Amino acid sequence: MIPGAVLGWDMSAALAMAQALGVNTLIAAELLPEIEAVMVRKLNEQMEGGRDG
Repeated sequence: MIPGAVLGWDMSAALAMAQALGVNTLIAAELLPEIEAVMVRKLNEQMEGGRDG
């Protein structure tokens, strides 16, 4: 855990949400790590930008 940084998602919760929404869980399991990586990077960039300015 790092204060002020996003490290990742709870993949169990993300897969459960995908299943509840009717998304194929095999497809979600393949795509979520890629989506997570982009979202974590962008969120951390936004938080870092907020500290600078």
